[in-house]
Order: sequence, then structure tokens, then C-alpha cells
Amino acid sequence: MKILLGGMILLSAGCVPPPRGDPVPPLPPEHVECNAAAAQNLVGRQESPELTAEAQRLSGARAVRVLRPGQMITMEYRADRLNIRVDTQQKVLAVTCG
Repeated sequence: MKILLGGMILLSAGCVPPPRGDPVPPLPPEHVECNAAAAQNLVGRQESPELTAEAQRLSGARAVRVLRPGQMITMEYRADRLNIRVDTQQKVLAVTCG
């Protein structure tokens, strides 16, 4: 009986309307989005701190991360972040935003 009651409570919790409040505020004026297309000429080159800095400058990204094979990464999307995917020899395979 307790299990049935608990299940009914859980099912009815999804029927509650979302709280009222202000809509999501607009992005601040200083919001920067990444432009990976501007850094595509770096694909095939050897990854280095200089290449990472150049990629950030070209793309306009606020943050850069180098993604190595087998490395654990977070999956959240960030419009202001540049991802540089490299192979086991540190050669750049792809440059993407997110």
C-alpha cells in the first residue's frame, strides 16, 4: 500500500505547473560566441600552446579546451568555447564550438 501511494505521489508531481517568474534574461551585451569556421585552417597542424592561442584569437572564443583521445569531457554546450580535438600524435583533427 505504501509503495502504491508513493508511486501516485511521484506521478502527480509531474502535473504541477512550473513556477511563475520572469522569463530567462537576455544574454549580456559582452556575450561572445565562438566561430570555429575562422580556425579551420589549423586542422592538420601540431597542437601547441601557440596554436591554441591562435585558435582562440581566430575564433573569438572565451575559452578553449584541447580534447585528447580517451579523455573524459563534460557534455554541456558552451557557445563561447572552442574545442580542439587532437589524435595520439597531438595533430589537430577538428576544431568545433561547444
